[in-house]
Amino acid sequence: MSDKKIKNIFIQGPVPPSFIAESIGKHSSRTSIGAHQIFLGQVRGDEVSGKVVTAIEYTAFEDLALEKMHVIREDLFGKYPLTCMHIYHSLGLVKTGELCLFVFTSSAHREAATQACAEVVERIKGELPIWGKELFDDSTHQWKENK
Repeated sequence: MSDKKIKNIFIQGPVPPSFIAESIGKHSSRTSIGAHQIFLGQVRGDEVSGKVVTAIEYTAFEDLALEKMHVIREDLFGKYPLTCMHIYHSLGLVKTGELCLFVFTSSAHREAATQACAEVVERIKGELPIWGKELFDDSTHQWKENK
């Protein structure tokens, strides 16, 4: 593993829209950037067996998730000419309609930012030990399957 510091990707509760706007605004002085790609994950109010999802409660094996995310991050910086990459994933309760994942990649050109963003989202979903418990309108719950 590299000597670079492992970044914490976790925030408690939903990702506030104002935080996203501030993150975008902070990059306006970085004039070598020509493209940003953003992915926002939002909790859906799915209907499952006649019950409606009202929220998801996220938990994670945080230390392992952060180590794995560090490896993914290093891999993507080696694969794509990125200027920067920011990732924020919710822990705790996130209600339907609220944001639970914010991925923000930047590069000189759109292709690298777009491809890296798509790949990091898929790898987060497939490789990180993060789980969501769907909470339903009838006060029951079940563990969510990552799709």
